[in-house]
Amino acid sequence: MATVELRFSALPEHVRTARLVAAAVARRAGVDEAVLDEVRLAVGEACSRAVGLHQAAGITEPVRVALVEEEKQFSIEVGDEAPRSVPGDRASGAADANVETEEDEMGLAVISGLVDDVEVTAGEHGGLIRMTWPTTPPGVALT
Repeated sequence: MATVELRFSALPEHVRTARLVAAAVARRAGVDEAVLDEVRLAVGEACSRAVGLHQAAGITEPVRVALVEEEKQFSIEVGDEAPRSVPGDRASGAADANVETEEDEMGLAVISGLVDDVEVTAGEHGGLIRMTWPTTPPGVALT
């Protein structure tokens, strides 16, 4: 299992770099060329979301991206350090939380529309989006 890891400051200008690296590693891993634009867009959306969450919460920790090549699949994990409230826990800034939740849900909807296999987890220590695509072994032609 080959893994490439990126960490970048939560700044919008670094999202483009993450997109380019993700597309290059996905191509090398055997992700179908027709899907690479979706990979770029999904990674861009997930990284932009993580950057926004870090900036809104004043978090200085870097955004984490792991690109994992496995036998028949390629996964990208985008992690953030932004704490989420646990169900039943009401924060005092409920109005701000509602705006962030709407933006968050919109970003997740875009990602879900681009990626068939996506998992989202979040808790008091941050969140993780794991996106997975099938790969084709080198030398195997698709029909």
